[in-house]
Amino acid sequence: QQQLVESGGGLVQPGGSLRLSCAFSGFTLDYYTIGWFRQAPGKEREGLSCVSPKNGGTYFGDSMKGRFTMSRDNAKDTVYLQMNSLKPEDTGVYYCAAGPYSVQSMCAPYEYDYWGQGTQVTVSS
Repeated sequence: QQQLVESGGGLVQPGGSLRLSCAFSGFTLDYYTIGWFRQAPGKEREGLSCVSPKNGGTYFGDSMKGRFTMSRDNAKDTVYLQMNSLKPEDTGVYYCAAGPYSVQSMCAPYEYDYWGQGTQVTVSS
């Protein structure tokens, strides 16, 4: 059974950092496009950082560049999202997802078939 489980969310002050983890089971990660997404209150789900296995290409949302870093531990089948310099507008539910080997729009949520349950991140003083 294919499963994704996020962890690492919580309450953090503005300017702080968090590292989110996404543990995959039932996947061979080399065959899937992997992404991190966020859904802020009252807003649509948006892509933050996504990586293609086809060519290694990586997408970063404009507001995340320089602050968020996506990495992967193949031995643990786990993907991470390191978030630094957090802002109140980063508050939301964060999801990891897996999509097909080749997608048209790398970080478009509709391209992804498998989703975790989400982890809440709240940035507030």
